[in-house]
Amino acid sequence: MSTIQWFPGHMAKAKRQVQEQLKSVDWVVEIRDARIPIASKNPLIDQIIQHKKRLIVLNKADLADPIQNKLWLNHLRNKDTDAIAIDSKNNKEIKKLRHYLLEVTGGERKKWLDKGMKQKTIRLMVLGIPNVGKSTLINQLTHKKSAKVGNRPGVTKGQQWVQIDKDFSLLDTPGILWPKFEDPLVGMNLALTGAIKDTHYYSDDIALYAMQFMMDYYMEDFCQFFNLSEEEAQPPYPELMMSLTNKMGMKDDYERFSDWLIRELRSGKIAPMTLDRYEDYRLEQAEEGSADD
Repeated sequence: MSTIQWFPGHMAKAKRQVQEQLKSVDWVVEIRDARIPIASKNPLIDQIIQHKKRLIVLNKADLADPIQNKLWLNHLRNKDTDAIAIDSKNNKEIKKLRHYLLEVTGGERKKWLDKGMKQKTIRLMVLGIPNVGKSTLINQLTHKKSAKVGNRPGVTKGQQWVQIDKDFSLLDTPGILWPKFEDPLVGMNLALTGAIKDTHYYSDDIALYAMQFMMDYYMEDFCQFFNLSEEEAQPPYPELMMSLTNKMGMKDDYERFSDWLIRELRSGKIAPMTLDRYEDYRLEQAEEGSADD
């Protein structure tokens, strides 16, 4: 499979702009894709935001495995970081997020009151890699189309302050990727979920990777979707792709089938899926810890 890399020039500029604005914000709201809670975390973000308090929003939670959502939320919460899983296209979920923001920022409000200060607007900085749903979330919070929205990465190119209400204002920022994916699977997961432009990878590579993943974790859903028996859904996966391409009436157009399969997986039509498995992550962490001992 080909190696996926992407770090456009405007990404480096965006990183500098974010660091310059940090002093003027109270909280960082980091948006991640619930399907890839690790792959959609920019490894530079801890360095970028330093000691700012943070709320991690696992967006697109409706497309992710609900059991995995719970496991990841428990893992991500600590004394300096809180976490919530939502679907930013759902109005009820946005109301839940706003109530959660009021709760987690209560400490700042109490400090102001204790000092006899006038109630101020909490200033939020919204960060996240491309196409995790930042603009959709902002537009839902503000009830207006303040931020550009598109089902592709790299839509938001600049920074802008947006007033939500009397309690919150926020700074929208462009999606920032990092210079290099150390783990090739990170690039594959980002591509499969749409964080990387389709022109930066071969769709058949991603489709084959997706088929193997679904066989490992969601075989029953995959077989049901394609009306396959488990005996039919076996490697080698290139041969399975050929069979499914023909079965779906696309003859030998494997690229067309690959594009279609990726769209179906991204939309959740085959199954809610989580590519970053919590149990696998914990195992890797344990092994790395043992290697360091």
